[in-house]
Amino acid sequence: MFHVKHKNMQEIKKCPICNSEKLHVFMELKDYSISKEDFTIKKCDSCGFKITSPQPSESELPSYYKSEDYVSHNDSNKGVINYIYQKVKSITLKQKERLLTGLKTEKTILDIGCGTGDFLKYLSDNNWDVRGLEPDEGARKLSLQKLPGKIFPIESFNTQKESSFGIITMWHVLEHVSEINEYMIQLNKLLKQDGRLIIALPNPDSKDAEIYKEHWAAYDVPRHLYHFSKTNIVDLAKKHGFKIESIKPMVFDSFYVSMLSEKFKNGNILKAASNGLLSNIKASKTTNHSSLIYIFSKNS
Repeated sequence: MFHVKHKNMQEIKKCPICNSEKLHVFMELKDYSISKEDFTIKKCDSCGFKITSPQPSESELPSYYKSEDYVSHNDSNKGVINYIYQKVKSITLKQKERLLTGLKTEKTILDIGCGTGDFLKYLSDNNWDVRGLEPDEGARKLSLQKLPGKIFPIESFNTQKESSFGIITMWHVLEHVSEINEYMIQLNKLLKQDGRLIIALPNPDSKDAEIYKEHWAAYDVPRHLYHFSKTNIVDLAKKHGFKIESIKPMVFDSFYVSMLSEKFKNGNILKAASNGLLSNIKASKTTNHSSLIYIFSKNS
């Protein structure tokens, strides 16, 4: 049972993208998956960036990940949602590898928030030089069993050798990072001049976000500290010396997020499938899918 009740929370008073201090309450919602506590998302009046505020302190935030249901930290097939997640993951591993290979960069990769290591293991088996960083001790142990000597604690992010990676990936990670400006600065330092930065993020402008509102699972407060629109992430990247090359959809995510959202609402899987499909159809012309992959290069 989770007992911590909003201790050591930090109020965000300034937008980290545009520095505006004009923030208003956008939505009040609940952490449905772990703590069952209530949280608030605020929206910047200037650039529209959505921010979980107040946020748990750095020392308290790990408490909100302590659950067997947090799928990226385990390899469990237990339950319908976990089973589907693991099956879809095996498909998306191949898709991600094809995406990276098509970028024609040096095959050296740093995956930040590598979870249980399946993505890096797949790349390693396909002749990539891999390195992963993972904050969760349990997930890190699982990934080290697959890739001994290749996985490190997240604290080593700031001690990696500069200009040493052809590709850096963050698959649904940046929204968990507190100091996003400092992170972007370091990412620029670690990436080779002709390298690529790949960031996958939930999209709060998607149709499934509109349908589920405060029950939308990809808000995932308080673990998701920030909620990026396409404009937000491109502006943040530009601020730190990156330019957008392309934006690609993650079409499976609308179904997975809809299933979780229906679970939070005590709904059903058929409705989740219908809403997931509707979200992808609506996004076909706008690229406002449930989750998006952003590919950045460094400004020359």
